[in-house]
Amino acid sequence: MKLSTHLVVEPGHKARLSHRNPNVTPGIRNKKAAEAALEENNVRLSELQYLLYAEGKHAVLIVLQAMDAGGKDGTIRHVMSNVNPQGTTVTSFKVPTPEEAKHDFLWRIHKAAPHIGEIGIFNRSHYEDVLVVRVHKLVPKPVWSERYDQINEFERLLTENHVKIFKFFLHISKDEQKRRFENRLEDPARQWKISEADFAERDYWDDYLEAYEDALTRCSTPWAPWYVIPANRKWYRNLAISHILVEALESLDMKFPSPSLDLSKVKF
Repeated sequence: MKLSTHLVVEPGHKARLSHRNPNVTPGIRNKKAAEAALEENNVRLSELQYLLYAEGKHAVLIVLQAMDAGGKDGTIRHVMSNVNPQGTTVTSFKVPTPEEAKHDFLWRIHKAAPHIGEIGIFNRSHYEDVLVVRVHKLVPKPVWSERYDQINEFERLLTENHVKIFKFFLHISKDEQKRRFENRLEDPARQWKISEADFAERDYWDDYLEAYEDALTRCSTPWAPWYVIPANRKWYRNLAISHILVEALESLDMKFPSPSLDLSKVKF
């Protein structure tokens, strides 16, 4: 089974999250097989990152969105464990700073876009401006409703300038989120990761699902499609994302550049 085809939100089609079970593991037999395959993919991803840097023709942007406790940090830790930190940047987007708030909502996003030869990872992203901003009515509907088209054009601009975009929505259930919150409360090493606001946001679960469905529907494009990753099982989440990344990077048919000197003349 080609996971990218199975998990993609087809451009022009409604992203019905209620029809996508966050517990399923299509294409994978079990956790043990998934962990073995992930190890292979991580080695291959490291090789492809080196080739990406050497060729110097493309950049890669990975966008991670999820409900709270959806697994964005865990995805970065497990899927990107073999890549070279020198060629990778991770940007977490919080509430805009005073300077950022004086610009258009995409200004801070464009500044963080990866360089050619680099992998950039967004832990949350420009999509917060059609998610939390919408749910909590931080700007009027006429403002946020125009942002879908603005986002699509922004992502088209990046793509036309050789940035390969991967957008992953880590889909967990409300019950799974509750279980993860409870686990954090019981673990002294992770208690710091949870706040009262996390629990308060659960009251808006249905509103967020609706906002996500609209974002996935309106902004899954041929040049920057969305993938809905069943993420209740972390081992499947990690494997699915690594598989899609390896498959897509291999399709770029990258080549090492020719040496800058005549090797036949090199003598020691």
